[in-house]
Amino acid sequence: MSRVLVARLDSMGDVLLSGPALRAVANGSRTDGSRPNDVVLLCGPEGASAAEMLPGVTQVHTWACPWIMNPAPAATHEITNGLIEFVRNSRIEEAVILTSFHQSPLPLALLLRLAGVRKITGASTDYAGSLLDVRLRPGEDFQEDQPEVVRALAIADAAGFVLPNGDDGKLRITPAQDPEGVAEELAEDGPYIVVHPGSAAPARAWPALHNAATVELLEAYGHRVVVTGGPGETSLTATVAGPSARNLGGGTNLRTLAAVLAGAAVVVTGNTGPAHLAAAVGTPVVCLFAPVVPAIRWAPYGVPLELLGDQEAACKNSRARICPVPGHPCLSSVTPEQVLEAVERLLGGVSSLSTRRKVWKP
Repeated sequence: MSRVLVARLDSMGDVLLSGPALRAVANGSRTDGSRPNDVVLLCGPEGASAAEMLPGVTQVHTWACPWIMNPAPAATHEITNGLIEFVRNSRIEEAVILTSFHQSPLPLALLLRLAGVRKITGASTDYAGSLLDVRLRPGEDFQEDQPEVVRALAIADAAGFVLPNGDDGKLRITPAQDPEGVAEELAEDGPYIVVHPGSAAPARAWPALHNAATVELLEAYGHRVVVTGGPGETSLTATVAGPSARNLGGGTNLRTLAAVLAGAAVVVTGNTGPAHLAAAVGTPVVCLFAPVVPAIRWAPYGVPLELLGDQEAACKNSRARICPVPGHPCLSSVTPEQVLEAVERLLGGVSSLSTRRKVWKP
């Protein structure tokens, strides 16, 4: 058995999407027959809560990465040496660096090399020199237009780690815990739909009043609605919930939120972390998806899905956090009636052909 560091340094959703690759490293077999299943997950502060819920992870180490975080901390001797000393003291022999297409593994690979890590695997368009022992070349070794989950698995596979037999490669977390009994209380009153209106990036958010009108429409059609959101979104969730929906804004930690999402019949949300958390607990998702990033890469993975939003809008692939197009047309053009129809399709067990065309290339 050896200690392997797996790095995913950005958001909660990205950490969740790395889950299958982590299971491959932790529980799968290598091509040489060994089973290195002592996994240290290196993540950023935004991903730490999700990291603690991923099966197969022995230890989580949180590090504020100067080239990933926004706003970025200063790249000081203290912050870089802190990581190097942690890796040295942890007796880590190998590292697998998981990145998205716009990120480079090379700065982290340099620090890990200085820490004495003997084998490092990553995907890099740029020449890696002696920084990577196993280098995948995007566009040559794999195509970028595939789900982030599949990309991460390809990097793990290049390092020699494959999923164990019987693992379907979908998102997964450890059993959702709900110490306050919120999800259990909700379940006592029957089925419910979750509406999660918030997003860390305004360009990915459906307008608040559209969300509020959708809640009213869902209730008018006999659905019970629960509105969720983080501590900084209580004003938003109050607006969206209105007088009759259950407002849990600011009232759930990530584990409780996971339990609430697991109990829902359908989750309505944007391209944000809770969309991937819903996928990790197996709940169907209606996703209001702004095309600032490609849906084929970042749509909720492995669950019944309805994808709404103009995927050919002018903001396509811009990676904008603030919408660059007046009126935010890619999402504001989606009506509450269309969301209701999408919810009903998922409840009926049939996703639309248009979603399949947006998420999977023919």
